[in-house]
Amino acid sequence: MARHLVIGNGKMLINLDRNCYMRDLYFPYVGQLNHIGGQMCRFGVWCNGKFVWLDDPSWKIELGYIDNSLVTNVIARHEGLGLELHINDGIHQRDSIYIKRVVVRNLSGEAKEVRVFFHHDLMIDGNEVGDTAAYYPGNRTVFHYKRSSYFMFNGRSQGGGIYQFSTGIKRFHSAEGTWRDAEDGELMGNAIAQGSVDSTISFRADVPGGSESTFYYWMAVGTDLEEVKRLDQYVHESHPEKLLSRIVIYWNNWLAKAGSDFGDLPPAVVRLFKHSLLIVRTQIDERGAILAANDTDILQYNRDHYSYMWPRDGALVADAMSLAGYHGTIAPFFDFCNRALSPEGYLYHKYNPDGTVGSSWHPYVVQGSPRLPIQEDETALVLFALWKDYERQGEIELSQALYPTLVRKAASFLCDFVEPSLGLPLPSYDLWEERYGIWTYTTASVYGGLMAAAYFADLFGDYERSDRYRNVAERMKMGMLSHLWDEEQGRFARGLVQRDGVWVKDMTLESSLFGLFEFGVLPADDERVAKTMNAIATGLAIQTDVGGIARYTDDYYFQQSDDVDRVPGNPWIICTLWVANFQIETAKRLEDLEAPRITLEKVSRGTIEGGNLPEQLHPLDGTPLSVAPLTWSHATYVSTVCKYARKREQLAALATSLDWEFGDALA
Repeated sequence: MARHLVIGNGKMLINLDRNCYMRDLYFPYVGQLNHIGGQMCRFGVWCNGKFVWLDDPSWKIELGYIDNSLVTNVIARHEGLGLELHINDGIHQRDSIYIKRVVVRNLSGEAKEVRVFFHHDLMIDGNEVGDTAAYYPGNRTVFHYKRSSYFMFNGRSQGGGIYQFSTGIKRFHSAEGTWRDAEDGELMGNAIAQGSVDSTISFRADVPGGSESTFYYWMAVGTDLEEVKRLDQYVHESHPEKLLSRIVIYWNNWLAKAGSDFGDLPPAVVRLFKHSLLIVRTQIDERGAILAANDTDILQYNRDHYSYMWPRDGALVADAMSLAGYHGTIAPFFDFCNRALSPEGYLYHKYNPDGTVGSSWHPYVVQGSPRLPIQEDETALVLFALWKDYERQGEIELSQALYPTLVRKAASFLCDFVEPSLGLPLPSYDLWEERYGIWTYTTASVYGGLMAAAYFADLFGDYERSDRYRNVAERMKMGMLSHLWDEEQGRFARGLVQRDGVWVKDMTLESSLFGLFEFGVLPADDERVAKTMNAIATGLAIQTDVGGIARYTDDYYFQQSDDVDRVPGNPWIICTLWVANFQIETAKRLEDLEAPRITLEKVSRGTIEGGNLPEQLHPLDGTPLSVAPLTWSHATYVSTVCKYARKREQLAALATSLDWEFGDALA
């Protein structure tokens, strides 16, 4: 379950699998309306009478990207055909245009006729009812459409434009689709099909022995026929080669903001840091939604997906991108949250990219009692992330615009949503969306959110509200120390759950307790925080060669081992990096940074082919589990690298200063 290659521009996103097949195509919102839906848009080659699709095991495929860009760099070699393909895929940085270049190298000394085939298995607007595929003679293209979604396919080779085409019926009765028609190297030329349809187009060239020939293929996406015709013409006039080059240049320049000083971090770590920035960018819709993941293979396990905007994930991703200097990229996220905020001042479980409320499993009533179906940390963390962004970037206009609505309304809700007998938040669902109670992580995030609101109130001279926010936050902190610290076990509890009308500590060892220092409740070097984080680092460590940190003891989600003592759960990328962040935060000498540096190196070696990070890994063999790429994984890696580089710079400066002082004393 993974998407090995991901490309996008903020309004269009395409995922490709390890065979270079398009598997997901989102437009006009990133993460909403998947026009392929996980089906396979095949890519194949015919050469001198033999046909092979790219998913045939006889191909040897190496996946990657052109450095510092969102243009793929793939090499596919087939000894039987005597061909090597050099493949690049990119999405135009501004327009909804997908471009593919295929350089076919003839490895033999004899001339070969080569035909390249591209198959289109679309499910427009998320289903395959009522689609149309047709040949358009005006510009010699094939296009698919339904309602206001249009997809036009074209290309060129040394042999000219489209060589052959066909449209047809797929997955209905005995019809498999036009991809079967392609396997003899010829397409029958059917000009239109309606219903559950697909299409295939081909290009041809004669490739001399020891030489190469370049094929270009592109897809224009728009809301009507005239728009896709215009975009198709733009590719023709500009030339796809130049457009691909401009895409590379654009992303090279976009990454320049990330800087170049990474201390002693090895090239592989820096490479994944930059790739992570790019991958996160592909998952952010230009209207503000930050999507959790867009790998539809998860549908095999649950008839739902990760293509939602969880305010929690979004806030933490926004915080990481802000830390890396990308304020402009994430500013629309806060506007999105401002629009999405309920009249009462809270954010719901999750949202669709267009701002509507997403699906949820949090009930409104349990055993006859009404229940607010939220995770309170999702509201609080948006305030926390907004303040951290202001603190780093100093962009006051965004904060001023959002203060009367987002900040004040959300902070008022956080102040009122309190259990008076404890001074802690009222019960809500935990960050993993699994259990209901009063959670240490949630409480820490609410503290961070209320303190952020207090800082904003001070910034704008609203001192009465500032006092209220700060007072509630401080009472909450005292409630945490009184009710969530467990002296007997010497660490914080995961939270409190109600049993027979009494609040009881849930002492399950839980990685999210890193929020105690991350959100400013206590300093990282506080003895209670240190004891808690050390318990996590040892008690949730996976005792296999894979290593890493689990979410919590006996984690059931995608569980691969019942040996809980050795494998408390699968290693999650984010949880592993949370421990590294604690080590960075508490480092006093340069030598103290060795452990988090080793963690960063290990994570960089644990990507799937192509460089993307999954949500979690198999604890025994390290293969990816759940979705990939997961935006939160990549964003946490970005955050950890930034924190490491800055802490190392501070410690190096301190060491130099001490050396000077020592030298002066000797003199």
